Amino acid sequence: MGLQAMLRLIYPPQCLGCDELVTSDFGLCGRCWRDTPFIAGLVCDACGLPLPGEDTGHAVHCDDCLTLPRPWVQGRAALLYKDNGRKMVLQLKHGDRLDLAKPAGAWLFRAAKPLLRPDTLIAPVPLHWLRMLCRRYNQSALLAASLGRLAQLDHCPDLLIRPKRTPSQEGRDRHARFENMQDAIHVHPRRAGRLQGRHVLLVDDVMTSGATLAVATEACLAAGAAQVCVLVLARVAKDA
Repeated sequence: MGLQAMLRLIYPPQCLGCDELVTSDFGLCGRCWRDTPFIAGLVCDACGLPLPGEDTGHAVHCDDCLTLPRPWVQGRAALLYKDNGRKMVLQLKHGDRLDLAKPAGAWLFRAAKPLLRPDTLIAPVPLHWLRMLCRRYNQSALLAASLGRLAQLDHCPDLLIRPKRTPSQEGRDRHARFENMQDAIHVHPRRAGRLQGRHVLLVDDVMTSGATLAVATEACLAAGAAQVCVLVLARVAKDA
């Protein structure tokens, strides 16, 4: 018996959500799969929010993106931020569940296919160094790295920096979120050459108002990126 087979006998695969035994590594059991709100079908072309109706291949936008034009070209999300989607995001973000980055990368890859081009440069939304010190890792960087490996595309984990320490966005309305993020993110001076004329895909864990991604997008465009798309693991919906 090979080593892999022995390890599977000793440590059989468990569901990412509830530890129930499953047939493959990094999988979900039937119940957790049903409780995980994967996004499919017709979505807003700017933020990935699911929309009613059938996908006819034409770009459509949600009310938020019609009201507040986005600086990026297109956006997608893998999950809605509710139920098991919210649980897994919080586990990755605050619960040291780094094992979730691998399956989440696969979910992101599926959602990102309309956004990917051969010249795409993938980069995560950064954390301020003090928050990074407390958390010990940047969950967005883990997601971006996982996606980069699957897509086999150029990945720059420190393309962006966050020199300004901003208070938490939690509990703020849309206007306050945008105001809080003003001038908070910049392109790393030593990485600016990598995005000149490039198509950049920014990766984050959650999109609520889009303020953080807007500031990051504007920093990339100001530094010479040709265009920017955004991708998040989970999108907050008004009824979520």
